[in-house]
Amino acid sequence: MPVFEHDGQSLYYELHGREGDPVLTIVNGLSMRTSHWAPYFEQLPARGCRVLTYDMVGQGASSKPVLGADFDDHATMLAALHTHLGIERPYVLGISFGGVVALKYAIRYPDRIGGLIPVSTFSELDAQLEGHAVNLYQGLAKVGFEFYLDLLMPLNFSNDYIAANRDLLHVIKRVGASTNELYGIQNLMESLADFRSITPELKHITCPTLILNAEFDCLTPRHLHDIMRRNIAGSRLVLVPWVCHAFTLEVPELTSRLLSDFVRAVETGQWKGDQSVWISAEKPEAKTMLTRCVQDHLRAIPIPQRGQKAGSGASPGKSTTTRRESVPSGKKSANKPAKASGKRTSKT
Repeated sequence: MPVFEHDGQSLYYELHGREGDPVLTIVNGLSMRTSHWAPYFEQLPARGCRVLTYDMVGQGASSKPVLGADFDDHATMLAALHTHLGIERPYVLGISFGGVVALKYAIRYPDRIGGLIPVSTFSELDAQLEGHAVNLYQGLAKVGFEFYLDLLMPLNFSNDYIAANRDLLHVIKRVGASTNELYGIQNLMESLADFRSITPELKHITCPTLILNAEFDCLTPRHLHDIMRRNIAGSRLVLVPWVCHAFTLEVPELTSRLLSDFVRAVETGQWKGDQSVWISAEKPEAKTMLTRCVQDHLRAIPIPQRGQKAGSGASPGKSTTTRRESVPSGKKSANKPAKASGKRTSKT
């Protein structure tokens, strides 16, 4: 298996796609490993992107457990991996814990990144996220890794996805528990104990930045992503409808379309990092992938932004909320997503 040796540690990695295509590096969430990204190994190369995934030290097939590694250390190891592979200006995606690593990479290596994609992540801890982190850590340390994964499942996935994929999620949990080590993940989590806000450092990020946040992400909610949007000059925030924290696993086809469209826009000079907010389409084959959000995107209740009168909104045909417009009783909406298990009971 491909392993990179760095400073006495082993990093397992996989590289998929055509040589010469833009490289998209993916940084795992806390309890993930490279195999979680398997759908992207075909979908992104088919859309013109090469994919580099790796396990951070403490995860999967990389060295574990490792004591004392902080977010700066992980960014340094990623830069060394890029140098080893001859990758000069990759696009770097990081999800959740890995999103902080991606932010650190963009801050520390502004000349060695083509674009940044923070997903379901944070630049500072608020009281609720800190509470979640404490609960997850205690569940991991006092009960065990499978219990920790059980706590994450309802935070990571939508109600419909859980109801339709109970057997699959059981397999995912067992694979995660068998290929990650309790103490390795525990040591990674302990790096959050000394975490200090990196929000003041975000102004140093100069590359094009696509921030992705799920509509129902209760673990790293909207306002944490909005902090990044407001502090990264070349950014846009895109809201992904109907999904939760781990939407990259739930809707890989849609995510692949969003990622490849971003890379293409940057590569062709068409990216507009204007700190605006957009809503993603619900299907990857949609002709129009992004719709401008004209309501207050920080509210769950669709109300006008400051300065906008109630009843006013976007141009005809455009949705004016962070969710699709309501449909009169008895009529079907062309925008309504396919339902895996009846009514969307959790999304009323």
